[in-house]
Amino acid sequence: MTDQTKTRIPAPLYAAAGAGDLALQELRKLPAVVSHLGDRAVASLRTANDTAGATAGSLREKATATDFDQLRDTAASSALAFAQVAQERAVAAYTALVARGERVVGTGVVEAADVVNADIETTEEPKAVEATPATAPKPRKRVTKAAPKPAGE
Repeated sequence: MTDQTKTRIPAPLYAAAGAGDLALQELRKLPAVVSHLGDRAVASLRTANDTAGATAGSLREKATATDFDQLRDTAASSALAFAQVAQERAVAAYTALVARGERVVGTGVVEAADVVNADIETTEEPKAVEATPATAPKPRKRVTKAAPKPAGE
């Protein structure tokens, strides 16, 4: 597996990038695979019709002569062995996806992330803005009303 101390991008992200790249590669092969499988299916149907009757008869004979207790014990031990093999394969596949993702993402992203992180660390914190003391509002001028003139003057 890759050395996690050199990068700041987690391995699951690399695995996701590797899985996406692998999926794209396999999807490009899909039309040819579909055509090939269609041809094989037609040939298999012809063969299956010919052998179905003979196989059914032999399976009936085997079913009556089978020791199911021994079969059950064998199935249990085989399932455990298959589970261990599947776990080892899953770890190997995950490791391969992480490596593939690292190639897809490239070291340029890691270098850019290091530059950005260094810039963030060296940038000064903004200075606090000091509030200016509030001045008392100026008093309003009062408008004095002239006394009404008496009528007739």
